[in-house]
Amino acid sequence: MSTENRFDKYQRQVILKELGEAGQQKLFASKVLVVGAGGLGCPVLQYLTAAGVGNIGIVDDDTVAIHNLHRQPLYGPADVGSAKAVVAAVVLKKQNPDVAIQVYNERLTTENAERIINAFDIIVDGTDNFATRYLVNDACILLGKPLVFGAVLQFEGQVAVFDAKNHGASYRDLFPEPPKDDEVPNCADAGVIGVLPGIIGTMMACETVKWIAGIGKPLTGRMLTFNALENRFYTFNITPHSAGRERVPSNLENFRKTDYAWLCASVVTVPEIAVEEFEKLLNTDNLDIIDVREVGELPEVSAFKHRHRPLKQLAGLEPLHGKDTVVVFCQSGNRSRQAVTQLISSWGNDNKIFSLKGGIQAWVKHQSALKQ
Repeated sequence: MSTENRFDKYQRQVILKELGEAGQQKLFASKVLVVGAGGLGCPVLQYLTAAGVGNIGIVDDDTVAIHNLHRQPLYGPADVGSAKAVVAAVVLKKQNPDVAIQVYNERLTTENAERIINAFDIIVDGTDNFATRYLVNDACILLGKPLVFGAVLQFEGQVAVFDAKNHGASYRDLFPEPPKDDEVPNCADAGVIGVLPGIIGTMMACETVKWIAGIGKPLTGRMLTFNALENRFYTFNITPHSAGRERVPSNLENFRKTDYAWLCASVVTVPEIAVEEFEKLLNTDNLDIIDVREVGELPEVSAFKHRHRPLKQLAGLEPLHGKDTVVVFCQSGNRSRQAVTQLISSWGNDNKIFSLKGGIQAWVKHQSALKQ
C-alpha cells in the first residue's frame, strides 16, 4: 500500500490536530504486546489493529470455550476448542493486513517473559489471574517497559498506566502482596456482564494509543474505575511506595527464580474430589452435599439433593447425622475450598470433607460430555 493510501485509511484520526500524520507514523512504527486474548484482550487487539499499530504480539495459551463467547467477540461457536492467540491473529489479519502480528501460543512465565516482553515497546495486561498480573508488573519494572493495566469483575472495571522506566507507580503500589487464590473472587465465581470488558478494553486501547502518539494525559500513576450499573467513574492517584517496590525481585536472575503461582496459591492444602469420583458418591446414602454459592447463582442444581448455605453464612452449620462424607461445591472451586477449611475447623475430623474440584461448572461439563 502506498504511503498516500496508507494515510487515507486512517484519515479520520490523522485529521485530529493532536494526532496528525506524525502521531499516525508513531503508531505504524510501534510494537505492542497484549498479554491475554480474552475479555479485555479482544477489544484491545481489535482497536489497536484498526488504529494501525504496526506490530502486535499476542500471548495466550488458552483455548476458546463456549462460556467465553458472550464477552470475547473475536471468537465464534466454530472456534470453540481452538487456540485463542491463533484464532485472534487470523481474524485481526483480515481486519487489517497492514499490521504484523506475532503469536505466542504459550503461557507467559518467568522463563520466557524477558525474551517476549523485550521485543515490544509497551505492554498491555488483559489477564484474569493475579499470578500473571504480578509477573507482568515485575517484568515491566525490571525491563523498563510501560504497562497498561485493566481488570473487570461483575459490573466494575479498572484501568491504569504504570511507567516503570521513569520510576512511576506500579501495580504493587496498589497491592504490594498478591492475594491467595481463594481470597478474591474471579469472573468464574462472581460473573461479569459481557459488555464490561468491551468498555474497559477499549479504554485500555485508548490509553495505549495516547501513550504511543504522545498525546493527551494518559492515566499514568492513576487508576480509573467504572461502575456499569451506576454509570459512575472515579479516578484516584497511585503513590509509589517502598513497600511495593521492595517486593519486586531485585534483578532478572531473581525474577526467573520467583514462583508467582505459588505466591498466589492457597496456604492450606484442601481435600478435593474430582467430578468422576463425586459422580460415584451420588449413589451412596452417607453423602452430605453443600452448595456455598450465593442465592440466585446459576446454574440451578436439581440433579441431586443438597443443602444451600452461602459461604458468608456458613458459620454455625451443623453436620447431618449419619452423613460422614461431605462434598462442598461452588461455581468454580475457589469458595468451596474456603468452606472446607472452615468446616474442618468447626467439625473436626469426624467427617470426610471435600471440595468439588472445578466446582459445579466442571460437573456440568462432565455431564455434557457423558451425553455426547
